[in-house]
Amino acid sequence: MSGSTRTSADLDPRRRKILFRAWHRGMRETDLIMGRFADAEIDKLSDAELDLFEQLIEVLDRDLLSWITGEAEVPANYDTDVFRRLKAFHHHGKPIHV
Repeated sequence: MSGSTRTSADLDPRRRKILFRAWHRGMRETDLIMGRFADAEIDKLSDAELDLFEQLIEVLDRDLLSWITGEAEVPANYDTDVFRRLKAFHHHGKPIHV
């Protein structure tokens, strides 16, 4: 089970692939961060935003998590509107797994 709460039946092949990859990164915490964002936003992202999201999917889990939590500075080439939306999507008032 991926954890996804969204069906991919209404998505085009590219979005289906991205949704799957967002939920199957490796580290469970980043699966939840990327997967939940993808569940909520995948059908709203433009092609250019999908390109940026795919770049984020390729980032190492430890790096992405440290950027999301603010433990490390986000490199300029990843500090995009899509990254900022991803970060804002997750509120740190509760654990990631809730």
